[in-house]
Amino acid sequence: MIDVLVVDDDFRVAEINARYVGKVPGFRVAARAHSAAQALAAVERGGIDLVLLDHYLPDRTGLELVHQMRRHGHGTDVIMITAASDVTTVQQAMRLGALHYLVKPFTFNALRGRLDSYAALRRTVDRVGGGGGVTGQEQVDRIFGALRTAPAPSVPGLPSGHTEPTSDLICGVLHGADQPLSAHEVASRTGLSRSTAQRYLRHLEQAGRLRLSLRYGDTGRPEHRYAWVTP
Repeated sequence: MIDVLVVDDDFRVAEINARYVGKVPGFRVAARAHSAAQALAAVERGGIDLVLLDHYLPDRTGLELVHQMRRHGHGTDVIMITAASDVTTVQQAMRLGALHYLVKPFTFNALRGRLDSYAALRRTVDRVGGGGGVTGQEQVDRIFGALRTAPAPSVPGLPSGHTEPTSDLICGVLHGADQPLSAHEVASRTGLSRSTAQRYLRHLEQAGRLRLSLRYGDTGRPEHRYAWVTP
């Protein structure tokens, strides 16, 4: 198993990202952190193979954290997951050795593609000689080629005006919920408007990805509640 540290200052986003990681075979979330200090402490405790790192943290930037990790001798692999998309930040991430850079908002398929290529990289390194036994250009090309990712497949059937990142955000919230949620609760947890949440919930329920139930209150008007349907 590849042990992952999920770092994001937003608790809800960290939880969604952790749920995504847990759905990819071969990966498990070893820890979550919501600041650079928490993340560094987790890395120093050991047992972390990969850090999924946000750039905007409350105490320092993600890239400053990577720089500090390297100064402390931690070669832990890093994939940036952040809303920062300016060229300067991307270049600095490359120079500090980030293996991938995923811009928010993103889909589960996009993250899975990065994780799959990272797993392929580890397998390739082990196969061609993890102890430093690379002997030629062919082996080097094989290692670098393992990091290439195919374009993430789109989710078919989304109505006009719907987007994959928003659909994945709602699915992530419901997948992680321990009970059915109303449109109001989904809106609160995702930061979307209630009307937007309702539109997506209706489509996802019609597509068979959610189960609809009714809860009756004192007013007699039923409240629609939605639950994740396990494939």
